[in-house]
Amino acid sequence: MQLTSTQWSTLYNMFSFGLIAMLACTVYTLVSQARVLPKYRNALVLSSMVTFIAGYHYWRIFNSFNESSSAGMVKTGSSQGSFNEAYRYVDWILTVPLLLVEVIAVLVLTKEISRSLISRLVPASAAMIALGYPGEISNVRNEQILFGVLSTIPFLYILYILFVELGKSLERQPEGVAATVGRLRLLLIATWGVYPVSYILGMGGNAGASQWVNVQMGYTIADVLAKCVFGLTIFKIARMKSAAEGMKDDH
Repeated sequence: MQLTSTQWSTLYNMFSFGLIAMLACTVYTLVSQARVLPKYRNALVLSSMVTFIAGYHYWRIFNSFNESSSAGMVKTGSSQGSFNEAYRYVDWILTVPLLLVEVIAVLVLTKEISRSLISRLVPASAAMIALGYPGEISNVRNEQILFGVLSTIPFLYILYILFVELGKSLERQPEGVAATVGRLRLLLIATWGVYPVSYILGMGGNAGASQWVNVQMGYTIADVLAKCVFGLTIFKIARMKSAAEGMKDDH
């Protein structure tokens, strides 16, 4: 497809922004380990893993965009040399389950509750991503709708667990933590909500240039919010819980 110079440079800069945002958050959460108690550091490690994995895939996306571009043309599809949309889904199928485990890790729930939540959230999140991919790469509207609906089912199940099952465990958290976790869940819904909107924007057969650019921008903005801002909120919760348990901030 033919992109204008503005569209091309906008995507180039957007992918570059996504890459550096992920790398910066990875470094920050790694060097901040000493600012929380040891039992909360697993959550920061998970956050670092999420943004590192995402940073690697944004590097691949950035390179794929460059390699598929020539004189303002971007080659899309499944042929060799085309922009590779699969990098996003490989990233998501790894990072989305880790994002959910981050929440459980920072709350330090009992082993039984943690095991129960993880055993349901991780498979559901993997199913959500796996079911969305066939619709993403399809040019047939009915197939796009079918897989969009199928991927929504595990998404709704995840929301149920986060707001009903996890909500039962928040009463035992320190003052302020429950409210922050509540905002964290809302952030998750708000950012994850961008993905289906972008998915819908890409429906209807072969996407035009503006449509395709908007989809890529939507996915990138959602990724930065869902991984970087989410990870920084996890760090805030870990700091709050550490302070509530007597840790002094010497940094």
